Amino acid sequence: MLIKENCTLYSGGLQGAESYFGEVAEKLGIKEVNFTFVGRTPNRDRNLVVISDEELSRGDISMELASKMMKRNYYEAEKLRKILQVIFHMVNNGHQIFVVGTIQDDNTVKGGTGWAVELAKLFNRPIHVYGQVRKGWFTWRDGAWHDDEPRIEHETFVGSGTRHLTEDGRKAIEKLFTDSF
Repeated sequence: MLIKENCTLYSGGLQGAESYFGEVAEKLGIKEVNFTFVGRTPNRDRNLVVISDEELSRGDISMELASKMMKRNYYEAEKLRKILQVIFHMVNNGHQIFVVGTIQDDNTVKGGTGWAVELAKLFNRPIHVYGQVRKGWFTWRDGAWHDDEPRIEHETFVGSGTRHLTEDGRKAIEKLFTDSF
C-alpha cells in the first residue's frame, strides 16, 4: 500500500474535476502540484508552477498530429497550443492518469481532457477514466476501455477532467482516494 505522504498529484488546478482532485488530495495530506502558464489563472494555486515559454516548448506538438490523434480539427491557436503543452507536463510528471469526462464512440475522451488520455496512451501509462455519462470507471487495456475499479498505485499521478463535474463525478473521485488510501 502506498504511503500518502510520499505521493504527488499533478494537475492544472482548473475548475471542475482538476480542482476537486486537488481538494480531496489536500484533505488527505497528499502533495499537489498545479501547472499553468502566464495569462492562465487556475482555480487552485496550491504549489503552483508557472511554466515558462521555454519549458512549455518541451511539450510542443504538431497541431496536425494532435488533430489526428484526437480525431478532431485543431487550428494553430496559441492558447490551445499552450494548454496542450501544459497537459504534456502533467502527464510527463505523473505515472498514473485519472480523468473524469466523457468517453466518446471513437474511444477518445471529449475535450482538452482527451489530450491527457492520448498522451498517456502514447507514453504507455496506466489510464483510468470515470465516464460521467456511463457512470463508471474504465481502464484502457489492449486497445479498448474496460470496466474497472482503479486504485492509485503509483506515487505520482495525474488528476484531470471536465470543467462540468457532476455529483457522480465528485463521488467517484472521493471513492478513488478512499479506496486507495
